[in-house]
Amino acid sequence: MKMENNKKIVKSEKYAFRNTKSLFVRGCVYLCAGFTIEVLLFMLGYILVKGVPFLRGDLFSWKYTSENCSVVPALVNTLVMTLLALVIACPLGIGSAIYLAEYAKKGNQFVKIVRMTTETLTGIPSIIYGLFGMLLFVGFLHWGYSLMAGAATVAIMILPTIMRTTEESFLAVPDSFREGSFGLGAGKLRTVFTLVLPSAMPGILSGIILATGRVVGETAALIYTAGTVAQVPANLMGSGRTLAIHMYVLSSEGLHTGQAFATAVVLLVMVAGINAVAELVARRIER
Repeated sequence: MKMENNKKIVKSEKYAFRNTKSLFVRGCVYLCAGFTIEVLLFMLGYILVKGVPFLRGDLFSWKYTSENCSVVPALVNTLVMTLLALVIACPLGIGSAIYLAEYAKKGNQFVKIVRMTTETLTGIPSIIYGLFGMLLFVGFLHWGYSLMAGAATVAIMILPTIMRTTEESFLAVPDSFREGSFGLGAGKLRTVFTLVLPSAMPGILSGIILATGRVVGETAALIYTAGTVAQVPANLMGSGRTLAIHMYVLSSEGLHTGQAFATAVVLLVMVAGINAVAELVARRIER
């Protein structure tokens, strides 16, 4: 009887210790989550309070002047820059990921080198990409400070992100899908594009959203390649500033701080809209 009672006491003590440990970990998780949400809400609230009063009609004039500090040219340049960079980076990134995940042999040293290189490039500061783009596109290729030079630079910058997220999305698709398709007589290419690619599309879109956010919020790389001219260029070889650069220039001058916060509000709304559209597309693809 005493041995049984001792065993019960030991089990109850272990259960109490595990329960206390679980409660402690859960409390830490809730605390960290609450702190993160509070910081995010504070940042959003601060930007909205400071920027919304300056969202006036002249801020959305077509031409920029030192009096209105219009965001429309920067908004147009941001949209063009983002679309152009995605048009360049998405086919290259998705195509490379398809090769790495579906066609390359397992254990291939070349694949390991490519993966290590992409992970390294993901962590490189954006100003390094800006200096590289200035030397290659602005100087060597003589594109000058232009939207094309900026788009090519940020396309190289977001390419590793798209490659890695797409490859991981392909690897997450169960092998049973591929085996079932092969068993029905489908070829490799048809299996990839009709079965594996649609299944991995939500993850691919997540990577594209991350890449889009990086392009929209980029300043260092684009200052050295796209320039800071506050106008909509006549063509892609003309110079123009994006919303992030526009906000940086206004805040650094110190004369139009309110308009800089208003630009931040416009930038937040733009990013939220892009995320909402991407989520809607992902849901329709899943259906």
